[in-house]
Amino acid sequence: MIEIKRFDSQSNNFESQLKDLLSWETESDQAIFDTVHKILRSVRLKGDQALLEFSEKFDGLTVDTASELELSPKRLERAYQSLSDVERNALDSAAERIRSYAEHQKLVSWQYTEVDGTVLGQQVTPLDRVGLYVPGGKATYPSSVLMNAVPAKVAGVEELIMVVPTPQGVINELVLAAAYISGVDRVFTVGGAQAIAALAYGTETIPAVDKIVGPGNIYVATAKRLVFGTVGIDMIAGPSEILVICDGKTDPDWIAMDLFSQAEHDENAQAILLSTDAAFLDQVQASIEQQIKEMPRQDIIRASLTARGALIYVSDMDDAVKIANYIAPEHLELSVDDAATVAKSIRHAGAIFMGRYTAEALGDYCAGPNHVLPTSRTARFSSPLGVYDFQKRSSLIGCSSVGASELGKLASVLARGEGLVAHARSAEYRIK
Repeated sequence: MIEIKRFDSQSNNFESQLKDLLSWETESDQAIFDTVHKILRSVRLKGDQALLEFSEKFDGLTVDTASELELSPKRLERAYQSLSDVERNALDSAAERIRSYAEHQKLVSWQYTEVDGTVLGQQVTPLDRVGLYVPGGKATYPSSVLMNAVPAKVAGVEELIMVVPTPQGVINELVLAAAYISGVDRVFTVGGAQAIAALAYGTETIPAVDKIVGPGNIYVATAKRLVFGTVGIDMIAGPSEILVICDGKTDPDWIAMDLFSQAEHDENAQAILLSTDAAFLDQVQASIEQQIKEMPRQDIIRASLTARGALIYVSDMDDAVKIANYIAPEHLELSVDDAATVAKSIRHAGAIFMGRYTAEALGDYCAGPNHVLPTSRTARFSSPLGVYDFQKRSSLIGCSSVGASELGKLASVLARGEGLVAHARSAEYRIK
């Protein structure tokens, strides 16, 4: 039997139970920090030479020059053409849906003119060069390539550079095919913290980028944390999460499998169900016990649900919404009547899946919205990855003679109040 935790939101100690359930240590331990710091410093100082040394040490990949780490565009095309029709159609369709959604996200430039002729506005421009980290080897994450690369290209990023480890030379064809579909410009077979260092600082072969996106292990995440400021990053992601709110009217087998869909990621993933129907929680528990027998990753699911999962009874839908807003989950399924109305009360969630038929897994692959989402309660202050993450805004200010004179009077008073005389006089020179 899976000993998944059971809570009642009305119990006296529920708040502390929930807080303990959600707690997650995001900091790297000192040993990992020290290792990553040394790798970053080595790549920064030695460039390609360090990349070659680390590729051999960590990935068993031996090449004579760093240029051999780059895959040609024809190699990407060959990977795409080698797919079965079913795989190729699935990738093409998913990419098109992601691209269509991303087109709606683009920020636009705007400006307006005041009565005195002063022009104010904003100018939106894309990042010049972005680095995309993709897990490699036996891991197969073509969806990660699509979700990161397609919005970058829709934003207008001129050069998109992908790095992907190929331990013992293992190359994943689906990942390369996804890079081809997405319009990735250059691909290098290098991974780990050394790949992040190369993207952040540049080497003789790999150019420095302006921002690094994409998932990775604890060494990659730590490296991204350490290079932030030199370059931008998307986020520091924690384990995957799902919160399901169900009124008890959905097939319990569906809900159990929805919980499995996140629990199977790894032992630290979190799957939580809130329901106003205590009997339904029992039904889902029974379904979990039955369906887990069929799961290839049942050991991981079992560990995840036991350590970080929970079935929680709530008094009513308002109670469920209140708890959901506190949890601020990465994925939130509203498996209830009139889910669209309930969604309006949700203030904090990475992605909201409305209705009984909207499985979270659809969002992972092909619905259209991005699957790169804030975790560990960071949805309280951050958003899904999108086109806007690959664009930046510049303020536009253009004063007319009359406008400069009037604004100069205001600036003079404020600048002198701060003791900044040069500021004041600069503004005063324009006063009529």
